[in-house]
Amino acid sequence: MAFPHLQQPSFLLASLKADSINKPFAQQCQDLVKVIEDFPAKELHTIFPWLVESIFGSLDGVLIGWNLRCLQGRVNPVEYSIVMEFLDPGGPMMKLVYKLQAEDYKFDFPVSYLPPLPVSLHVRTSDCAYFILVDRYLSWFLPTEGSVPPPLSSSPGGTSPSPPPRTPAMPFASYGLHHTSLLKRHISHQTSVNADPASHEIWRSETLLQVFVEMWLHHYSLEMYQKMQSPHAKESFTPTEEHVLVVRLLLKHLHAFANSLKPEQASPSAHSHATSPLEEFKRAAVPRFVQQKLYLFLQHCFGHWPLDASFRAVLEMWLSYLQPWRYAPDKQAPGSDSQPRCVSEKWAPFVQENLLMYTKLFVGFLNRALRTDLVSPKHALMVFRVAKVFAQPNLAEMIQKGEQLFLEPELVISHRQHRLFTAPTFTGSFLSPWPPAVTDASFKVKNHVYSLEGQDCKYTPMFGPEARTLVLRLAQLITQAKHTAKSISDQCAESPAGHSFLSWLGFSSMDTNGSYPANDLDEMGQDSVRKTDEYLEKALEYLRQIFRLSEAQLRQFTLALGTTQDENGKKQLPDCIVGEDGLILTPLGRYQIINGLRRFEIEYQGDPELQPIRSYEIASLVRTLFRLSSAINRRFAGQMAALCSRDDFLGSFCRYHLTEPGLASRHLLSPVVRRQVAGYTRGPRLSLRFLGSYRTLVSLLLAFLVASLFCVGPLPCTLLLTLGYVLYASAMTLLTERGKLHQP
Repeated sequence: MAFPHLQQPSFLLASLKADSINKPFAQQCQDLVKVIEDFPAKELHTIFPWLVESIFGSLDGVLIGWNLRCLQGRVNPVEYSIVMEFLDPGGPMMKLVYKLQAEDYKFDFPVSYLPPLPVSLHVRTSDCAYFILVDRYLSWFLPTEGSVPPPLSSSPGGTSPSPPPRTPAMPFASYGLHHTSLLKRHISHQTSVNADPASHEIWRSETLLQVFVEMWLHHYSLEMYQKMQSPHAKESFTPTEEHVLVVRLLLKHLHAFANSLKPEQASPSAHSHATSPLEEFKRAAVPRFVQQKLYLFLQHCFGHWPLDASFRAVLEMWLSYLQPWRYAPDKQAPGSDSQPRCVSEKWAPFVQENLLMYTKLFVGFLNRALRTDLVSPKHALMVFRVAKVFAQPNLAEMIQKGEQLFLEPELVISHRQHRLFTAPTFTGSFLSPWPPAVTDASFKVKNHVYSLEGQDCKYTPMFGPEARTLVLRLAQLITQAKHTAKSISDQCAESPAGHSFLSWLGFSSMDTNGSYPANDLDEMGQDSVRKTDEYLEKALEYLRQIFRLSEAQLRQFTLALGTTQDENGKKQLPDCIVGEDGLILTPLGRYQIINGLRRFEIEYQGDPELQPIRSYEIASLVRTLFRLSSAINRRFAGQMAALCSRDDFLGSFCRYHLTEPGLASRHLLSPVVRRQVAGYTRGPRLSLRFLGSYRTLVSLLLAFLVASLFCVGPLPCTLLLTLGYVLYASAMTLLTERGKLHQP
């Protein structure tokens, strides 16, 4: 960090800088604690900027700080405990802050200096000092039980004088606008207009929340967001998973903080009665400080986050915000999967006042899901999570009711006064007079939508025809993915663990065909396939419940897939047309191949003698046998042709061994290859390539080993094998000729 106004150098600051180089870390912290306790604010204010940079690091990289985002108790317990004690909300660092506040020292820090939260590699975020400190500060300044804690004691003999009541001489800049100062407010000593002592301290909680919002969401003021969307933007801010996780931590605590209101305090009529500043703060912390920037933050993530499994962090942050009832003190016990708990009607105002968070972002998620590989278990899980949340009983009805209120024409409510829908103005201290509560539900919904999207926004209803079309497309994609997962599962079942070893030995048949594209299922096995199918099946059922899809519609998707099997039990070919040079894929065919829905049966269609050497063959032996067989074929071509032309048993026996099964009998897809095959004839020939495979050689070796156990020598064993093969070949010759006679 860097402060624009450098303080005058002092002996204390120079001494502390020297100690930071020469003394161990534990001794440095002990000295800092003593300095904070013993020295007055006049001396301490000169070391504060340096101390902040020493802890959090400087922008120029000279000071790396205490590395809070990587510091973990299980890795470095001594240093971890020292840091946590020093930076605790009740620790020495905050005592220093309170000392400086009591003397009205101010330090400006431009928002432009705030960097995005960087990524910490190979570190569990929840165990880091940074996240644990954030949680402690939230629990201290935004308590879910009791009241805001008073200032800390700054000396052994008593407490520091509490700053006089504070009112803004300069109001906060609007939250809809970008400003250059983190807290653009100058505190002055004035007489309190509120006799409640809690009002003297509530500003600390307000300030902490605003600081956190500015730190993690400052890119998402309306002006900054519009600049980032411009094609002429010089840089695009991309949040990290760590950034998203800390925002989720803030949202979960804010929900718990707001839900700690007593039932009588949370009711709309409570606004008309005298309530404490803390209660007012609880009621308005989320809509006033967080809602707008969070909405823009989520929109940015939905539109720019990579289409991979890391989006799960954004998804869970979004779902946490959508379910404040999960953090209510009176929450019901979680229901089973078959009987999910019903969302109480008391949450309808929250749903209506956050309508875009539910509807527009849901449509955004649909557009993302349609572009992902749902065969992947991680992507299938995300679709399942969203569908499960929105399928909670009564939630879809409340969302639909909110949309009806927004779409309600203004003409039918002529008794209402003319109103302008404007963005909320977050000006002044939180302790400013709170505007009267608006009880008109339709007006509140319209105000919410227009304040976030503008009065000329084009709203796409979640339960309208456009969104329903996306849902039907997603349901179809889910059905396709289920079928693909089942096909992969069947393919894996046909390939046991030892298959690769046997293939290496050559005991399996030669397989030149292609297979499904690789994905997560290839690495995670049958359990993952089963999980994927389970996620997709439940997600489809949840979507059916939310949008009231009929069973007939879902069955129609299965029929429309084009995944019905042909007479051979194989999947149909990808959609394509026949051109002069062969098959040409259509856009639908490309989509089917990319998503693993269909595939071509790839096989080698050239001369079997010239196909590439396989991994289960001995390269040098195959080449030697090819040269030998080629010499024999050239030398005895005439004699082999004469033998194969005979009509007796000897001719059939020679044809069985010296001719190919026939290219004409193969299923050749390309008309070009068909023309080449039609004009290409090949005479009888001998092929010795089978002797170059590990399978043949190992089989012969095993046969000789077994024969030796029965005291049969190599020569008698060879004669027995030859005799056995002649008998087998004779039988196959007779069967082949009989089959030809019965052909039409």
